[in-house]
Parts: sequence; structure tokens; C-alpha cells
Amino acid sequence: MENGYTLRRVRLDDIGTRARPADDPECERAVRAIMDEVRSGGEASLVRLAREYDGNEGRLWYGPADFSDALDTLPAAERTALERAAARIRAFAGAQLASLRPVEIAVPGGRAGHTVLPVERAGCYVPGGRYPLPSTVLMTALVAKAAGVADVVVACPRPVPIVLAACAIAGADSLLAAGGAQAVAAFAYGAGPLAPRDVVVGPGNRYVAAAKRLAQAVVRTDAPAGPSELLVVADEGADPVTVAWDLLAQAEHDPDAVPALAASSEAVAAAVEVALLSCLGELAALRPESAEIARAALGNGWCFVSPDRATLAEAADRFAPEHLELAVADARALAGECRNAGAVFLGRSSAEAFGDYGAGPNHTLPTSGRARSSGGLSVIDFVRVRTWLEIDSPDAGLRDDTVALARAEGLFAHAESAARRA
Repeated sequence: MENGYTLRRVRLDDIGTRARPADDPECERAVRAIMDEVRSGGEASLVRLAREYDGNEGRLWYGPADFSDALDTLPAAERTALERAAARIRAFAGAQLASLRPVEIAVPGGRAGHTVLPVERAGCYVPGGRYPLPSTVLMTALVAKAAGVADVVVACPRPVPIVLAACAIAGADSLLAAGGAQAVAAFAYGAGPLAPRDVVVGPGNRYVAAAKRLAQAVVRTDAPAGPSELLVVADEGADPVTVAWDLLAQAEHDPDAVPALAASSEAVAAAVEVALLSCLGELAALRPESAEIARAALGNGWCFVSPDRATLAEAADRFAPEHLELAVADARALAGECRNAGAVFLGRSSAEAFGDYGAGPNHTLPTSGRARSSGGLSVIDFVRVRTWLEIDSPDAGLRDDTVALARAEGLFAHAESAARRA
């Protein structure tokens, strides 16, 4: 387009599952070697790998005193913003936790139910690549603490002061200055003063994603993260400049990010493309590196056009994006037709960036089509549902059914165990 940035047009049948970086066999082999080394060599291997891959020639461990010092020296505006974001995230996590209630019902001869218990130890991965991410400390470590986790450790390859300050606000217990597969391995197997974690969460690159997948043999993890994704569904009432900035906000994350547009007409799409070119110029003036990253990511993006809202919803479901922004009239109605998305942003004022920086819900979300089967990080990832059964007076029907089914399966000790409860 002569006066705009041209997004690749796609058909409905072109929209579907993407390649998952964690599935790369070469990446997985490299990650497995790193994890095996940490498992066998412990802290000594972790120190060597942090030096080689993270450039860490200094400290490996940080604690609450370091967090407090960083918080005390943080500029007032940044501290206030972090503390207010933390309050909103904590309130939302608290409401989620309150929704997970104990259950108790009558069963033949007694009672049964479940209790909701936090895990004891959590590991929270915070990337430290192109940008410092204190917001991810809040989204992971703070949510773990809100769930009641006693021991929360953050791993970050480059713990700059604002990340350490966020650890103080989140209530983290310590920080490991390492990244990549070596950090995930330390979480999974333990290293030095770090005991093995019960849960490992947080976004990361393809090596972190592969390491989390391998770690699932010994520890619970959230969904491995791939390149970040945003689909904006826009109609004639959407402001094209705002939509363009939304797409660029996603694109500046990473050259592999996927910013996509589903427009109700070619006129809407063309207006966004004109705005994209102008906004890219503004972004270049603000931060040239971000504009370069965003331009590369726009090459992964695409545009789907249909005047039919049901077809736009089908496009969204086929893509199953990490973020789905509905910049349309009656966004709630359209959201009801869209089943597959990590997080949904309803209406033209609901910027995805608000979700990134602590409106309340979590910004750690499923990517690469995993929104079809999983949701975003929440207190649910840090708790367990434990059932219980209390039989005071065995019911004949329950006893007889148990005996019959156990014998049908050939498990005669089970049958005898039940039969003896007279």
C-alpha cells in the first residue's frame, strides 16, 4: 500500500494452529543436556551455566534485604505505580481464591468433600531480555503469595533494581539470578539453598518453554509460552490509530510476536494500515529499537476481512489467540460467540496494555493455540483440591457395590477390605 503498511490478507481456512517453539527437537536436546547437568552438578553447575549463558559474573542469590534496598531507592513515581498495580492484582487474585470454596456433601454412611490447599513452594520465572519486567514479578510471585504459598522464589537472569523492588512488593522470599533452562532445572531439582519447587510458572523464550515441558515429569508447570499474540477485531466504529497502537504494543514485545487484525471491511483494514505506517514513525522517534522489533513482528501478522460478525468470531476461535481485543459495538455479545482466547478485552476502551500492567487479571497467558485447552495464570495454579471421605456407618449398598466392582476387576483384596466394614 502506497500510504500505509500492508498486512498480509488471509482466508478463513488459512487461520489455525501455529508451530510451537517448545516442540523444536534441537532446542529440546540442548535443554535436556543443561537440565541434566544442573540435576547432577547442583549449585556448581548452576553457577557455571549462569556465567556462560546469562553473563552472570557476580551474585547468584538475592534476598529480602536486597529487595527492600531496591524499593527504597526506586523513583517515587515508579514505586507508586508498582504498588497500585500490586493492589489491583492482589484484589483480583483474592476474589479468585474466595471463589474456590471447600465442599462437603452426604454420602452413604458418612460425609465426603474437598479442601483447597496452597502448594508449599513455587518458582516464578521472570524474563530479563530486551526489557525489564517487574510487572511479571507481580503477576507471578504476588499471585502465588495471594494463594497462600509459603516459599516463593523468583528467577531472573538480569535482576535490575526495579525487578528487585517488585520482589519486595510481591513478598518474594528470594531471587535466583539465572535464566533459561538452567533456572527451570534449579526450580525442578533444587540447587544449593534452593529446595525443589512444587509449581513452576512464568513466561520465557523457547528454551524456557522446552525446559518447563521436560520439568513436568517432576513438577507442575503452567502452559509453556510461545511468541506473544494479539487479535484485534475491529468494526467501523473503531479508531484506526488506536487499533494501530494496540497492534504495535504487541509487536514491540518480540520479532516473533503475532499482531493480527480481523476487520469488518476493507475500508477498516485500510485505515488501520495507514495508521500503522504513521505510528511506526512515531515509535521510531520514541525508541528506534522498539520500532525495528515491531516492524519485524508485523511481518508475522495478518488481516482477515469479513462483514459478518459470526465469521469474525469463527476467525478468532480458529486463531485462539493469547489476547483477543474486541473493538466493536456490543463487544459482550461478540465475546459470547468467541470460545478460544487466553484473555478477552471487551470494547474499544479496553486496551490489552491495561491487562499487561495490572488492571487485575493476569498477563501470563496461553499461546500457540493452547487457549483451546487452558487459561491464564491465576491462584488456581498455586493450589490443590484435596478430597476427603469419612464413613461412620458403612452403608450396605456402598459396601456391596464396592465388593462387586472390585471382584469384577479381579482385585480381591479390595473386595475383602470393603467387605470387612460391617
